[in-house]
Amino acid sequence: MRRGGEAWLRRGGGAGKSPPRMCVAVAVLVAGTVWLCASSAGFMGGPYGGYRVQDVDVNKLWTTAGSNGWRASSAPRSYWPRMFVHAIFVYIIVHTNRIMSKWMICCVMSQFIAPPAETNGYLRVRCNGGLNQQRSAICNAVVAARIMNATLVLPELDTNSFWRDKSGFPGIYDVPHFLKTLKHDVHIVTSLPGIMSKGKTKKLKAHKIVPPRDAPLSWYTTLALEEMKKYGAIYLTPFSHRLAEDIDDPELQRLRCRVNYHALRFKPHIMKISNEIVNKLRSEGHFMSIHLRFEMDMLAFAGCIDIFTPEEQKILIEYREKNFAKKILVYKDRRIIGKCPLTPEEVGLILRAIGFDNSTRIYLASGEIFGGDRFMSPFRAMFPRLDNHSSVGPEKLEENTRGLAGSAVDYMVCLLSDIFMPTYDGPSNFANNIMGHRLYYGFQTTITPNRKALAPIFMDREEGHVTGFEDRVRKVMFNTHFGGPHKRIHPESFYTNSWPECFCHMNPMNPSDQCPSDDPHDVLGGQLQNEEIEDVDLKTTDKI
Repeated sequence: MRRGGEAWLRRGGGAGKSPPRMCVAVAVLVAGTVWLCASSAGFMGGPYGGYRVQDVDVNKLWTTAGSNGWRASSAPRSYWPRMFVHAIFVYIIVHTNRIMSKWMICCVMSQFIAPPAETNGYLRVRCNGGLNQQRSAICNAVVAARIMNATLVLPELDTNSFWRDKSGFPGIYDVPHFLKTLKHDVHIVTSLPGIMSKGKTKKLKAHKIVPPRDAPLSWYTTLALEEMKKYGAIYLTPFSHRLAEDIDDPELQRLRCRVNYHALRFKPHIMKISNEIVNKLRSEGHFMSIHLRFEMDMLAFAGCIDIFTPEEQKILIEYREKNFAKKILVYKDRRIIGKCPLTPEEVGLILRAIGFDNSTRIYLASGEIFGGDRFMSPFRAMFPRLDNHSSVGPEKLEENTRGLAGSAVDYMVCLLSDIFMPTYDGPSNFANNIMGHRLYYGFQTTITPNRKALAPIFMDREEGHVTGFEDRVRKVMFNTHFGGPHKRIHPESFYTNSWPECFCHMNPMNPSDQCPSDDPHDVLGGQLQNEEIEDVDLKTTDKI
């Protein structure tokens, strides 16, 4: 990454300075690896590990968390055999997409790229859920294809059940970039090929399999692989959380990071809109993004309904009965163990206790707030400078950000914000992926409320016990890593925290933590060149 972009990402400039434009946002997902300044902050304690609550300077939160010498790196650190790729078609995709339409490229690939003899067949998957749940599924699909030595068909996105969006993978992500980035890792085609049957060409039919949830690697290398060899192609659906996160192979985990933080780049129009919003928000100084998960589906899922009117409770109960497994949930019990999303007012009280004032600019990434203005008014009274992609985006933003694209814009703005705060990081894949991406993207500051520790404090306040309220909140909030490197402890997801597998140390005590080349392609290309040299040497020896 260029020094100018790096300086902006670290927010070294003063308020009012204009950041680099489109190149910065693109660089986030293309390069993915940001060099970090060494920090004297404690490794496990974040920037405030050795401070008393009253000594904390809230202005420090606008800078990155301490790195302690670590930086992101998903390049292989051991031998990584290349997958067979038809070089001529990689050339077509990478070098001629400026003059060929995406449709023409897809046609060329689907009609003429047959699975190489070295692969065992085709793997087709349907990624269900929201945008970020699908994003994790795409990463898992690439790993599955790799361990099965399969040709991966461009993953399908389930865009109709909830989003009512038919754009699919090519409408959200940059397909040529995806193919180019993973050319050393897996063989990918855009669709199943045609096969000759009784003198006619028919599309190869994939055998449908419902994979078990969190399936181990062994399921793919045995049962699934046997079916692939039998039928030539398999179709795994649904494909949400269908590969175990805990894999005892650092190289496969780094492959996940290469997919998530390098290969999956949004289409140019999404990047452009996101960058315009970020530039506008930062034109007046720092800004914070908050994923306010106070929405009907999450409230119904969590079973947190007692604070609503009888009419609203009926809506939530009906939604839960229709969409989730039957289960008796008691609001007070759920809240005391931290299973209820924070209310907008609680979010405001936390921010005010930490030390943020009413001049703080906040970008809200959320759907429709359940209960409407009745719940938003207290928050807005504390922090009036609230924006979302509708209020701060281009004039025709709503026409360009329906469905999955709108979620993609929110993702990029939250990724590029100075501070990010999730309000419910349980099954919320949006918050989990953003936290993981910000960690990889240079230990960007993340404020993560401990809802379980905060619940009794808020409950005491509701009963009139307000003495020492803000001090109690601060003690909870400053006992965190703020987005710095930290050990992953269950149930924290790999997609939330890919340390240490996808990080290296600039001055390591352990040789295995040594940083390789910044660019995974340099490492993989070097291995490829060495293999070609060895092949030439072997052929020469044979002749002698």
